[in-house]
Amino acid sequence: MVFSSRSFSGRFWALVLATFLGFLGIGTVLPMLAPQIRYKLHGTDQDVGFVVGVFSFVALAGRLVAGPLADRRGRKISFLTGLFCCGLAGVAYLLPLGLAGAYLGRILQGFGEACLYTGAAAWAVEVTGVERSGRTLSYLSTGIWGGISMGPAVGQWLGSFERAAAMQVASAVAAFLVVTRIHEDYHPHEHDPSRSWLPPGIIASGLSIGFVNVHYPVVAGFLILHLQASGNLGQAAYTAYSAYALMILCSRFFLGGLPDRIRPAIVYFGGLIFMAAGLLVLVRPPGRIGAIAATALLGFGFSFPWGAVASTVIRRAHPSQRGRAVGLLTGFYDLFVGVSSFGAGWLAHRFGYWAPFLMAACALGAAAVAGWFVFAESPKASREEEAVCVEVN
Repeated sequence: MVFSSRSFSGRFWALVLATFLGFLGIGTVLPMLAPQIRYKLHGTDQDVGFVVGVFSFVALAGRLVAGPLADRRGRKISFLTGLFCCGLAGVAYLLPLGLAGAYLGRILQGFGEACLYTGAAAWAVEVTGVERSGRTLSYLSTGIWGGISMGPAVGQWLGSFERAAAMQVASAVAAFLVVTRIHEDYHPHEHDPSRSWLPPGIIASGLSIGFVNVHYPVVAGFLILHLQASGNLGQAAYTAYSAYALMILCSRFFLGGLPDRIRPAIVYFGGLIFMAAGLLVLVRPPGRIGAIAATALLGFGFSFPWGAVASTVIRRAHPSQRGRAVGLLTGFYDLFVGVSSFGAGWLAHRFGYWAPFLMAACALGAAAVAGWFVFAESPKASREEEAVCVEVN
């Protein structure tokens, strides 16, 4: 096996910066979206679930475009396309279209995020080397969760949903300018007709990621509403959301290299345990401090499954399939987030805001089963992954 001497250069950190700026705008808008729909646009709880969920179905379709686009035309084109669509999403939120504007914004944002992340992830792995894929994807995630964790504070400081939408436009434009200045040394790999269209192990890997992320629309759509309805926690609800995102940011930055150093299976299943504990506490949050601690625990656990699974998939994929592998893997994320968004909206409407959190906790059991198939690979695959870990260390 050949190992690269590439490292985390300035070019890589410029990619992280652009990713951060792209998701800063998304993070500024997202926590304010549910209250905007519920109270200003006079939508229902199901409307909240539908608007949050439509993002994922559009993003799912977008992955099928973004993966081949990144593999055939280059990672940079995919990244820039995503940022352009995210900027248009902010414009759509500002148009006087009522709920239609919210749907249009989420549709544009869904396609934009699909192209943005697929291009950024495949490009970052090319820059640093596949043997560092676990740490690379985790550092890239700090850009994502850095933006999402700072977003709510920026939104509160701006004081209105309209200003938050304008911030999304400005962030996307700034990120677009950064990416145009980054040099790309990508040359498409020749297609190998003997290889399957699907990268190896993608089905089980996608299911594991999908079930892990059932919790995300629950947090994005109903955490604030749930905590505000549970003992009138008020501003603590926004603090809890920021604690969730900030814990993901810190854990992925400082502990993101774990899948490169120890068995990815250990990292994956350990994360599931912490996630389950946080979700079960949130079903009946024990006051302000308990709610913040539970969301932080949930964020800590959520830091690990993606890096463990994604690094495993990318190492097993042929270079000509890496963009497609990232696109398909995140496509499962979109599918499950979209379906669970609708399910969460129905459960919240029928039983109350606590029910979606219980649903998300139950989904982790299915994630554990799927994860077993991801990491129960042939002895040859396991030995190759161990060799990568030894080389990095």
